[in-house]
Amino acid sequence: MKDDSTLSASDTTVWGRRRFLNTAALAGLTMGAAACTEKESGAAPATAPAAAPDAAHAGANATHLKPGELDTYYGLWSGGHTGDMRVLGLPSGRELLRIPCFVPDALVGWGITNESKAIMGTKPNGALRYTVGDTHHTHASYKDGNYDGRYAWINDKINSRIARIRLDYFICDKITQLPNVQGFHGIFPDKRDPVDPAINYTTRVFCGGEFGIPLPNSGLEDAGTYRSLFSCVDAETMEVRWQVLIDGNCDLVATSYDGKLAASNQYNTEMGARYEDMMSAERDACIFFNIARIEAAVKAGKFKTFGSSKVPVVDGTQATNQDPTTALTAYVSVPKNPHGVNASPDQKYFICAGKLSPTATVIELAKVLEWFDGKVEKLDDAIVAEVEIGLGPLHTAFDGRGNAYTTLFLDSQIVKWNVDAAIKFHAGDKAAKYVVDRLDVQYQPGHINGSQSETIAADGKYLAVGCKFSKDRFLPVGPLHAENEQIIDMSGEKMVLLADHPVRGEPHDFIIFKRDLVKPKQVYSLDDFPNAVKDPKDSGVVRNGKKVTVKMTSQAPAFSLREFKVKAGDEVTLILTNLDKIEDLTHGFAIPNHDVNFIVNPGETASVTFTAGDPGVYWCYCTHFCHALHLEMRTRMIVEA
Repeated sequence: MKDDSTLSASDTTVWGRRRFLNTAALAGLTMGAAACTEKESGAAPATAPAAAPDAAHAGANATHLKPGELDTYYGLWSGGHTGDMRVLGLPSGRELLRIPCFVPDALVGWGITNESKAIMGTKPNGALRYTVGDTHHTHASYKDGNYDGRYAWINDKINSRIARIRLDYFICDKITQLPNVQGFHGIFPDKRDPVDPAINYTTRVFCGGEFGIPLPNSGLEDAGTYRSLFSCVDAETMEVRWQVLIDGNCDLVATSYDGKLAASNQYNTEMGARYEDMMSAERDACIFFNIARIEAAVKAGKFKTFGSSKVPVVDGTQATNQDPTTALTAYVSVPKNPHGVNASPDQKYFICAGKLSPTATVIELAKVLEWFDGKVEKLDDAIVAEVEIGLGPLHTAFDGRGNAYTTLFLDSQIVKWNVDAAIKFHAGDKAAKYVVDRLDVQYQPGHINGSQSETIAADGKYLAVGCKFSKDRFLPVGPLHAENEQIIDMSGEKMVLLADHPVRGEPHDFIIFKRDLVKPKQVYSLDDFPNAVKDPKDSGVVRNGKKVTVKMTSQAPAFSLREFKVKAGDEVTLILTNLDKIEDLTHGFAIPNHDVNFIVNPGETASVTFTAGDPGVYWCYCTHFCHALHLEMRTRMIVEA
């Protein structure tokens, strides 16, 4: 074996790849897993051209809507390092909106207005607590097993924050930081309340802690005390209800349709602090949380707290949860460094994708519940299938017809496989052909989701696939390439690539739902804002020492104050209400040299607080086109010495 120091550049590349495959237990599987399952299933080879759409398919023209034609689905996408949520129309793939959450946004004044600062959180000096974010996963609230159009949630992995989006106005209205957690990654709401069966809608949101940290994290370095926490957030108040101390790190999160179980796949049950330690074991786990028992333990006072946090933490570690009749958690063994857990729309299974194993594991939820009741002796009995599907399986979507669609990162493919056939194959029926189809994509695919995929109304029409690289797919724009998001028709037996779109890096997960599940409001009510200036006659300037309040309205094409006067060094709070009642008639307000720019939508009120600068005249102008006299829509701030 060559020493690394003697390798040439090309040798190093080859040896690095080979060592990775060996370490990840993937050597020799490239032909074995892909070719073997191709042969078993009779599916077309990966190199075969994609089949032309048949009559059952939506067809390539589905993504090219006619002028004025509306999309049939909404998509909610993570924005990645922009710290926001993207709203897309499907099947066109057109981006309709960006909803700022964790990072300032100059277009709407997020992080500039007092209202948005109150949501984002500030330091004692009034500055934003954080100005960076990393959004990964987004999911929406449920009722009766389907989306109900109330809320969506999205995570910030960097600073362990969760944001709630109101889907009536498509705005962020609350942000909560999880205590004692780093690397908050997976997120999923419950689909009904498990304690009260009459409550058939989301009351909780579950959050996985990915990075193990010392608890309490006081600066003492002791790898033996590193732990992760699984958190439950109240869907309405956005307060953290409880946390569970666990072995291993959390990755993705899934919830059962009956509200009884939440789960997270775990890729570091070794609790390693270095990557080679994190993948030393051949099997990791999918951890299940018995929600009713956890809440009963909290109510009974069987918890502790860490640091300054008052959030109750119950013990969900494996060593203290061996008795199934009292256990709060259950660790189901799955291979190896799994990278996703997803709930099938038939309400029966959770599926874990192996990542460093070419397998997908199908876990039957009824048997997990039977283990908690002491009716099943071994948790392994809950595994009803563990089958090879290809190299680097990551995430899984569903079509509602019994088929699963999993991204294969290393094979650069989407594999379509039948869950019932996989269960039969696992049970010994080696004639069962569980792989149905394969589709090459460009390039390494990561997240995947289908229209209504993880609901009881999964309709099997469209898949969206996020590819982590684009290489030569789009025009080069320097070292940082656009990433690639693709839309696939999955309505027929064969998958058909319909379109791909460049996207700024680095987005992650997404959901797709029918447009009639959301009823957006396009004009605010003045009564929603306690400080609204409802009549232009109420405009004016009020001074209280060095603090000045300026009240103003906007109505195209004029602001209610032609000018207003303040003094240099004044702390100025400007309150602006848009009195226009026509949809999309939005006004902006910018003040030169004062770092102020924000918008007010029809019927909305917003405010900013700033310090008046040097003496002079400052033209304040409308920044959103609103009228033929838009350029003339101005007022003057006169700063006196």
